[in-house]
Amino acid sequence: MPDLDFTTVRVQDVSRTYGRRRALAHVSLEAQAGRVLGLFGPNGAGKSTLLNILATLLRPSAGKVLYGTHASETAGDVLRASIGVLGHDLYLYPDLTAAENLAFFGRLYGVPDLDARVAECLTLARLTDRADDRSGGFSRGLRQRLALERALIHRPRLVLLDEPFTGLDDASAHILIARLRTLAADGAIVIMATHDFDTAETLVDDAVCIDRGRAFPIVAGSGSLRDRYRLALQETR
Repeated sequence: MPDLDFTTVRVQDVSRTYGRRRALAHVSLEAQAGRVLGLFGPNGAGKSTLLNILATLLRPSAGKVLYGTHASETAGDVLRASIGVLGHDLYLYPDLTAAENLAFFGRLYGVPDLDARVAECLTLARLTDRADDRSGGFSRGLRQRLALERALIHRPRLVLLDEPFTGLDDASAHILIARLRTLAADGAIVIMATHDFDTAETLVDDAVCIDRGRAFPIVAGSGSLRDRYRLALQETR
């Protein structure tokens, strides 16, 4: 399946409702290749809904998302083959080894030279010595590292992460930070929802506040990311 070449993702006036409940209201933002965009906001603010729309798992009730010049409705499977998602559910098979999990998802994506790619992903996750161990016996941090490589095995152009630092110790968090920096440096678009301001401060290039379904930029400048987020949040209310 051919790759879809895009260097921007543009969310244009997107709204999403569930019956009478509004999850997103007229959200517009842009994410660029080579940069990490952080999404910040209270629980239930709409961050996960936005990520699911970007992943083509949900359709907007109004508005549209453009991947370069392509809409999800027209790009279809080619677009989905260009997206990698790491959410709350890690989608690992506990009875399969680390290597078997990666090989399974690699086959789904039709990854060429799969054995070499699995070995490369295990090295990047620093799990080479655990390649033949069942993932069900891994700690949360090890499973998170394996799940990230599961999401990246097909070399996606757009990487979407929902609270990727949850439950990670310092060592696993540092590995994840380094991996995401490398992805961005290689030209991927990385969009991450997180509550971990201290970790995100060292990683994100652009930041957006999501509050009650609306999106507002967190302006770069003096002060910590947490302080600038609080200021943006105050200005929305």
